[in-house]
Amino acid sequence: MKYLWHVHFPLLILLYLLGAVSSQVNPGVCRYPLGMSGSQIQDEDISASSQWSESTAARYGRLDFEEGDGAWCPETPVEPDSLKEFLQIDLRSLHFITLVGTQGRHAGGIGNEFAQMYKIKYSRDGSRWISWRNRQGKQVIEGNRNPYDIVLKDLEPPIIARFVRFMPVTDHSMNVCMRVELYGCEWLDGLVSYNAPAGEQMNIPGNHVYLNDSVYDGAVIHSMTEGLGQLTDGVCGLDDFTHSHVYNVWPGYDYVGWTNESFPSGFVEIMFEFDRTRNFTTMKVHCNNMYSRYVKAFHQVLCFFRSDADWEATPLSFSPVVDEKNPSARFVTVNLANHMASAIKCHFYFADVWMMFSEITFQSDTAMYNTTLAPPKSGLPTNIQPEDDPTHKVDDSNTRILIGCLVAIIFILVAIIVIILWRQVWQKMLEKASRRMLDDELTASLSIQSETFAYNPTQNQSTATTELESNSTYERIFPLGPDYQEPSRLICKLPEFAQSLEEPASTSTAASKSTTTTVAQDGAPHYAEADIVNLQGVTGSNTYAIPALTMDLLSGKDVAVEEFPRKLLTFKEKLGEGQFGEVHLCEAEGMQEFMNKEFLFDIPEDQPVLVAVKMLRSDANKNARNDFLKEIKIMSRLKDPNIIRLLAVCIHSDPLCMITEYMENGDLNQFLSRHEPEGQLALLSNAPTVSYSNLCYMAIQIASGMKYLSSLNFVHRDLATRNCLVGKNYTIKIADFGMSRNLYSGDYYRIQGRAVLPIRWMSWESILLGKFTTASDVWAFGVTLWEILTFCKEQPYSQLTDEQVIENTGEFFRDQKRQIYLPQPVLCPDSLYKIMLSCWRRNTKERPSFQEIHRALVESQS
Repeated sequence: MKYLWHVHFPLLILLYLLGAVSSQVNPGVCRYPLGMSGSQIQDEDISASSQWSESTAARYGRLDFEEGDGAWCPETPVEPDSLKEFLQIDLRSLHFITLVGTQGRHAGGIGNEFAQMYKIKYSRDGSRWISWRNRQGKQVIEGNRNPYDIVLKDLEPPIIARFVRFMPVTDHSMNVCMRVELYGCEWLDGLVSYNAPAGEQMNIPGNHVYLNDSVYDGAVIHSMTEGLGQLTDGVCGLDDFTHSHVYNVWPGYDYVGWTNESFPSGFVEIMFEFDRTRNFTTMKVHCNNMYSRYVKAFHQVLCFFRSDADWEATPLSFSPVVDEKNPSARFVTVNLANHMASAIKCHFYFADVWMMFSEITFQSDTAMYNTTLAPPKSGLPTNIQPEDDPTHKVDDSNTRILIGCLVAIIFILVAIIVIILWRQVWQKMLEKASRRMLDDELTASLSIQSETFAYNPTQNQSTATTELESNSTYERIFPLGPDYQEPSRLICKLPEFAQSLEEPASTSTAASKSTTTTVAQDGAPHYAEADIVNLQGVTGSNTYAIPALTMDLLSGKDVAVEEFPRKLLTFKEKLGEGQFGEVHLCEAEGMQEFMNKEFLFDIPEDQPVLVAVKMLRSDANKNARNDFLKEIKIMSRLKDPNIIRLLAVCIHSDPLCMITEYMENGDLNQFLSRHEPEGQLALLSNAPTVSYSNLCYMAIQIASGMKYLSSLNFVHRDLATRNCLVGKNYTIKIADFGMSRNLYSGDYYRIQGRAVLPIRWMSWESILLGKFTTASDVWAFGVTLWEILTFCKEQPYSQLTDEQVIENTGEFFRDQKRQIYLPQPVLCPDSLYKIMLSCWRRNTKERPSFQEIHRALVESQS
């Protein structure tokens, strides 16, 4: 987390595809320690050629660690031009590595050994080792000048590897010791090599443009084989290919290019090999389109897929729109239609004299990887020794052994299932006993008593409505829950938070006894505050956090909604489910007759209305039923054009149901992901478009709805595009059941106790201190606005793991200017990005209110 991500793109709608459909990796962002200093890399994955002694073994070669004798030290002094000594790291999977760090050995003042120079070798399969060279062909990297300081060196170009070796280099015989760290991120493409014709040279008046792949790490003769290079280095070429992102290099450096004169067949064939069989969704090819130099993107591509031994006979064909008006370089997205393959061979057909590519990336569905028993072609972990031939037919004895192993595995799985079922039965017995204890304290009725909740009577009304805040920590959530473990374990690496986490927990009051617990998906406990009411969402979704006083005022009257006949509801689709209930998409016949006049439907009375039905399970416990009735009361009082409205109920018999609006275009996340911005480049994907003004219109509606909720001191706690529904003419209504949908399970981080947190949308104080306020909703709105302006093409902080997102919140807490912000979307003007940044201010009091946000968005449109 040592580098601040500052990315600022101008507002160029025609260049949107270049920014929004970006490479899988961004070298400027992919710079996180991979686990030497943080111990995520295990001792058994660190090895060396030799060592002084047991106390200077390879496992002590961790950057900034002082264990053992202070570092890894080879057994004998390193000799000039000798590369037999090395420290090797196994990352267990392919990683994109952009930076390395080294340090010597001082051992508290006793040692004075360090490597002044070193080389790096890397491997993707553990058998073929490649020497790293910089863009000018130099192998030697300058190391340390003393045993104390950490020296960081960028790898230009970056490498894609599983195994990395640090090899000390000297100009005279000397003792060396090293501590190291690798920085980067996981390589998600799964691509282990591509084979292509060698790039060619273009002669233009007064200049030679070399379009070869200068950093390719495979064999290069007339073609490039078994390697990776500039097409996977994360650097996209400029519009003018005669210039480059990289300084002190030749014209054409960013691109690999070919002329049609060298290919009588009219196409260039590139074959891509992957680490395993994958379910491919898209391929994105960054092409130059400088037609004034007779360069255009390809006019057609045919892709063949190999899943087992043979290539599929019928290729996939794709033809982008040939663009002769805009010379900008761009990504062309090829839909691969979920083909299963371990290799892809593509024929790219020329659209002009020259064709140039700078990046090719693949997107595949990780949930559908084919985990066969065959060893992966990339050489990733396998039990087959080099001398074994995996293509030989397995004899009968091996077959019998395999069948025996499978039978044993089946028996073990059956035993595990029996144990799990027995444990669940036992836990339900314990839970029933604990709930009987809780029922005595948490009994609630349809009319709520104000003294049940923690409210300071000395606090006047105006103070109570300014900002809802809880100082409760996670440790206080559902103490009788058998599966719960406090999320503070997530941040055990951040000891400075310990005091902040302990102080609120120690301030126990009588109010803590009256805390109503929210339970998240699959029964996972959600957040709890002593000074607010948290309703148990029927699907496990957290509904709203409501101040006790506001709850009192809103729920003091009878339910103002009518009973709706169940027989008039027609099931269409299950939207989500949780421990206490389900959410169904239904059609309601004759709903217009039951509706208040303030509801306006532009649907004829004889046609059904699309609605969402929250249904409570008939076996739900007493607390869940009470909370369901409270939620009906609250929802019946919410009247805002940008908040989902409660239409009717079914509470005269089980199962209890509440019927709410549903918008015909579904949720905003899915809606935007199916659209592209207006402009010429949208023609490449043939997708429907949404204008920038309509994006702003939708953002204004979300801000308006949140302004209404905040005026009631409601804290939503899960604001995101997945929780916004889209109607006709881009109408937006805020909902609350995104958490219950399996489609968005990846947006929620599950901690050890099964609690789920939408950490990528949460403010730092919500994650680390358990505080949920209107200000934390403002933070989530900033992330939601970012989603909208990126057309929901990627998850927030998509380059970071969940753990790295949590670590980044620690940087906000420390406030040492190392925190990473979401980048400015290409489609986002400076004025809107300033609004986002104001939502992410560290100090909650410095963040704007929703009223101020709404006003600023409206003014930006005028």
